[in-house]
Amino acid sequence: MNAHPPSAPAGPPLATIQGRVTAVLGPTNTGKTYLAMERMAAHRTGMIGFPLRLLARENYEKLVKLKGEAHVALVTGEEKIIPSSPRYWVCTVESMPLDRSVQFLCVDEIQLCADDERGHIFTDRLLHARGGEETMFLGSDMMRPLIQKLIPKVEIISRPRFSQLTYGGHKKLTKLPPRSAITAFSVTEVYQLAEMVRRSRGGTAVVMGALSPRTRNAQVAMYQAGDVDYLVATDAIGMGLNMDVDHVWFARLSKFDGHRPRRLTAPEVAQIGGRAGRHQSDGTFGTTWDCSPLDEQTIQAVENHEFQPLTNLTWRNSDLDLRSVEGLIRTLEARPPSPLLLRARPADDQLALQALAQDGELMGLTRRPGGVKQLWEVCQIPDFRKTMTDAHTKLLAQIYHHLMAPGGRLPTDFIAAQVQRLDKVEGDIDALVARIAHVRTWTYVAHRPDWLKDARHWQGLTRAVEDKLSDALHERLTQRFVDKRSAGLVKVLRDGRDLLGHVDTAGVVMVEGHRVGALTGLSFTMEADVGEDDRPTLMTAARRVLREEVARRVAALEAAGPDTLALGSDGVLRWQDVPLARLATGRDLLHPDVRLLRDDLLDGTQRDRARQRLVDFVQERIKRDLSALLRLRDADLSGPARGIAYQLADAAGQLPRPVLDPLIDSLDKPARKQLYDHGVRLGFSRVFLPALAKPRPASLLALLWSVREGAPLPAPVPPPGRISVPRGPDVADGLLLAAGYLPVGPRAIRMDMVDRLEAELARRSGADGRLSDLAGLAPLAACANEEVPGILAALGWRERRQPPPAEGEAPSPPAWVRRRPTQAKAERQRNAPPVDENHPFAALARLREAGSRK
Repeated sequence: MNAHPPSAPAGPPLATIQGRVTAVLGPTNTGKTYLAMERMAAHRTGMIGFPLRLLARENYEKLVKLKGEAHVALVTGEEKIIPSSPRYWVCTVESMPLDRSVQFLCVDEIQLCADDERGHIFTDRLLHARGGEETMFLGSDMMRPLIQKLIPKVEIISRPRFSQLTYGGHKKLTKLPPRSAITAFSVTEVYQLAEMVRRSRGGTAVVMGALSPRTRNAQVAMYQAGDVDYLVATDAIGMGLNMDVDHVWFARLSKFDGHRPRRLTAPEVAQIGGRAGRHQSDGTFGTTWDCSPLDEQTIQAVENHEFQPLTNLTWRNSDLDLRSVEGLIRTLEARPPSPLLLRARPADDQLALQALAQDGELMGLTRRPGGVKQLWEVCQIPDFRKTMTDAHTKLLAQIYHHLMAPGGRLPTDFIAAQVQRLDKVEGDIDALVARIAHVRTWTYVAHRPDWLKDARHWQGLTRAVEDKLSDALHERLTQRFVDKRSAGLVKVLRDGRDLLGHVDTAGVVMVEGHRVGALTGLSFTMEADVGEDDRPTLMTAARRVLREEVARRVAALEAAGPDTLALGSDGVLRWQDVPLARLATGRDLLHPDVRLLRDDLLDGTQRDRARQRLVDFVQERIKRDLSALLRLRDADLSGPARGIAYQLADAAGQLPRPVLDPLIDSLDKPARKQLYDHGVRLGFSRVFLPALAKPRPASLLALLWSVREGAPLPAPVPPPGRISVPRGPDVADGLLLAAGYLPVGPRAIRMDMVDRLEAELARRSGADGRLSDLAGLAPLAACANEEVPGILAALGWRERRQPPPAEGEAPSPPAWVRRRPTQAKAERQRNAPPVDENHPFAALARLREAGSRK
């Protein structure tokens, strides 16, 4: 059975008509196809032609349910299911077996008569295809005037749209509502849009004319089932695909029609946009991405379904001269019989014929009986690959040579080799699309039983290969453009039902069977492969599932003992070795703030409770490690002693003595004893608490100082037990002071050792105030010789020049002299009250007094 069965001779519009001819015209979603299928089922026999193989298959399955498999045939270029005595024929328009007599005959989307590529087939059916009792044409109201002129006594039935179609304006791609279809007109743009929708909405189905029907069905089924809420498509969705689309958005308003880029016409916008809204549900159409909004004239035309009527139809002569190739080409180029008809531009079959006519050897075969007819049938093998090269023509030449050879059949090894090299599922989406297109050509060939031995075997084999490739393509498209995890969660969230999820013992968070991240402490970490645009969806799902678990953990943190909490030298607070928070600047040194590292899953109350537990822990740690400083701060002191205690507490337990001298000079003996009892040392140059130089208090004070000053952590504190360390340029003096080390020249020396050094220097200086013997000074013994002058200079000593030695005498040893105190300080020292000899500070005071006299 031919793909393009012979038609009645072409000529002027028919003057006589068998049976009733009806044109049911109107926009999309008017129930035209439903009406036609009902009318056909009411007749004893019938035939209907659809513009797409997919639509033919869809309606075949519906009719089979109603009438049974034994009574319904399916005929397309690539698929034929023909029972022994079919009563109903469901076909593509090109494949309608018009030599069969039926009571009812229908052609869908009759406005395609004006299509540049396929229009001549639809025009031929309009002029010549008839049912014995009833003929029906379905399509746009634009066809009304031409149908009335070309078909006498035709009955026109107008069908209003069931639902309203309104313009939705322009929207960002990320703001499109669910149940939206996005239309573009190139494979590259479809892939680009699908990728963007996947990132922002979890996933999308993809529908293109290049996909096999099986792949398109799988993609549409995924959309219909609600697995994804979006569909990115070419204008393939404009031809009657039944989907629950509420909105259609144009990402482009221009397309390449095979010859040139051009802007969509208003009827084309209506045909595609009209897919929005099903039955009684209203729909919207609009623009998105970088497509400019529609103009007002187009909007009005689409919303009101008012378009300029067609003035011409595409026509090609079907009364062909098959006696010679020249005669065939001549009749194909015949002029139309009516001014209402325009000669079609050469279609693929005609172009293939013209190319093969240049092959002299092949033309010799056409002189055999039936040679021209055979060549024309071979030329009508579709080029599903649309390669626009001579590869298809060469294939046709091969097939023709085989068919014209003795036996008149395609060799088994030839077709086996062709199909076998296509039977592989490796490669990307484009590779699979190309293989499917190629195998569809062989599926078409396999349905020519006069061309092959055992056609049924090859039909089954090519169909199996196409199905395998189609399934692989659907899988690839889904892998690339659907994040099942995000898409599934979006669906559950949209439906408002409870999410099923749990946290396992390792902290892995599972939601609806998908691994979405891990819960560590109070922090949720999303899976690394989650795209930025998918994060809000997964975060919403995680919050719902983890609500009870987070509440339980906050309560456990509140009850946690101090042994499960820790404060690291990096300022991070950990609970059961899991980082929870970090120290931050607070109201003063001893009251740092606490900031949770991650609080996405906590509500306001939970956040406050968790933070308060950590603040309490930090204060417990400060109270334990800095007890000497806190006791001083909270001591019941009065007058100058209270002032000294207050300033020391705010300065990490140490201050230069000159800062406190006014208060120190005002201290009486009981006040001095109180300070001594609280661990305060009134040193030569610093006032400090020796207890804070121990490792734990020193490291905590260094940490608190670094937090307050915004310095890097961990703080570079001198190692425990070290008397002095070199002064590095990257360590702040304030940090050294907080850790109990005094910067002295090129080194930092522990404060208690500096005080001992100063006392020893004062004791060793002679009556003339000179110091010549430096041996045995412990803090200096660990220093390099070149560092000693710098240390002494920093402590207020200077090297006194010695007279040059007399001839024959040894040089005098270096002599150091203590600098004189400032006039104000000397005045205070002279006026200072006498020191009680029995006071604990008497010895230090005598040393200080002796030093000032010298």
